Amino acid sequence: MGALSPTHWLIVAGALVLLFGANRLPQLARGLGQSLRILRSEVRENDTEVGGEIASRR
Repeated sequence: MGALSPTHWLIVAGALVLLFGANRLPQLARGLGQSLRILRSEVRENDTEVGGEIASRR
């Protein structure tokens, strides 16, 4: 079992277009991108808070 081949990706893309429609896909991609950006910023913020707590305990 390896990575997906280009043919597999085309099938997945075709299924997404059939399920959601071509007009809705850009909106879904934008929403996913915004969610990932928020998640990354929260993780970074949490890392700096935890790093500060660890440094203050020493």
